[in-house]
Amino acid sequence: MANHKSALKRIRRNEAVRLRNRYQHKTTRNAIKKLRSEEDKKAAETLLPIVVGMIDKLAKRKIIHANRAANLKSNLMKKVATLYSTVALSYKKKPRYTRLFLMEFI
Repeated sequence: MANHKSALKRIRRNEAVRLRNRYQHKTTRNAIKKLRSEEDKKAAETLLPIVVGMIDKLAKRKIIHANRAANLKSNLMKKVATLYSTVALSYKKKPRYTRLFLMEFI
C-alpha cells in the first residue's frame, strides 16, 4: 500500500482514468461492429464519420495506437465503399421465373 498522500491520490485517479478508457474503448468497438454489420450504404455512410471520430479520439488519447486507428479507419472506409445502396439492389436483382414456376399458376 502507498504511504504518501499523493501516491494514494494517484492510485484513485489511475483507476478512474482506466474505467473511463475502458468505457470509451468498448463504446467505439460496439459502434465499429454496428457499422460492419450495416447492409444499407446510406445508413453506413451516415454512421462512418461518427465512428471515425470516435477512433480518432481514442488514438489522440493514446487508448489505441495511431497505426491501429489508421488501419481500422481504412478498413471501414473500404467496407462502406463496397456496399450497394438499397435502391441499386432493387433495380439490379429481378426474379427469374422458370417454366416449372410459371406452370403452377396455369
